[in-house]
Amino acid sequence: MTIIDLQDGSLSARVSTSGGTLLDYSWAVDGHRIALLRPAPDDAEASASACYPLVPFGNRIRNNRFAFEGRDYKLRPNTASDPHYLHGDGWQAEWSILSRQSNELQIGFRQREGDTPYGYEAKQTIVLSAEGLTLRMSVENTGKDALPFGLGWHPYFPMTPQTTLFAPAQRFWTETEGWLPGEHADIPADLDFSKPSPLPRRWVNNGFEGWNGEAEIVWPERHASLLLTADASVRHAFIFIPDTDFNPAFRQDYFCFEPMSHIANGHNLPDLGDLKILQPGETLAGSIRLRPQRYPQ
Repeated sequence: MTIIDLQDGSLSARVSTSGGTLLDYSWAVDGHRIALLRPAPDDAEASASACYPLVPFGNRIRNNRFAFEGRDYKLRPNTASDPHYLHGDGWQAEWSILSRQSNELQIGFRQREGDTPYGYEAKQTIVLSAEGLTLRMSVENTGKDALPFGLGWHPYFPMTPQTTLFAPAQRFWTETEGWLPGEHADIPADLDFSKPSPLPRRWVNNGFEGWNGEAEIVWPERHASLLLTADASVRHAFIFIPDTDFNPAFRQDYFCFEPMSHIANGHNLPDLGDLKILQPGETLAGSIRLRPQRYPQ
């Protein structure tokens, strides 16, 4: 494991090659340090980090099984706490440093077919500039067969008593047993972020379709906001707010807004839920940017 510090002006980030995770993204303003993502210690596991990658897809597949092009595929659980193969391999892999500058880092890892049907090469480019933090990720199918691929990010944002979220979306997925998506439904009032709204203080674990690729998180107490924008390949999002039954240490101090290229359990949907079929040698790529601003403007 190697820890890399990036700096550009008032912005700083900290990256670990363990899981390809961000451990910190902060903004120095008027002598104060504002955490833009949940800070984590150097030895934090991915699930306790500031942000981790989702590759070769995010979330879960019902019953760890899917059929594609006449073949049946089965996956095995990759954590002790969940019966599913969860969030792919990237967050559990050791990434290699491919290039490094004071404000830019590229890391990568290669997954061979074996425990899963997926063989691929993933790369992340993490760039700090005066405009904010840009995260770019690509995944190339290095296996022998075409398969559906996706990617995404799992950031943890600080949640203060006055935090609001703006993230317009068109459709909503309920949650069913096993932390899996259930069915389409109307967006509940307390999860309608078509205008800046406070986050509910309850369990939330739901996917949103038709996201327009823009979200804004505002921390009024900190006089700061964070504008998240995603490119055209990333038009789905997942919102996760735990509770103390799931995590006894949870103090309503963070939430997750996860930009993704696809729907959870897309492997088992007729249209693959926007997963992209990659032939051997083909690549899927996506990026997001997180830009801090003073609030109010």
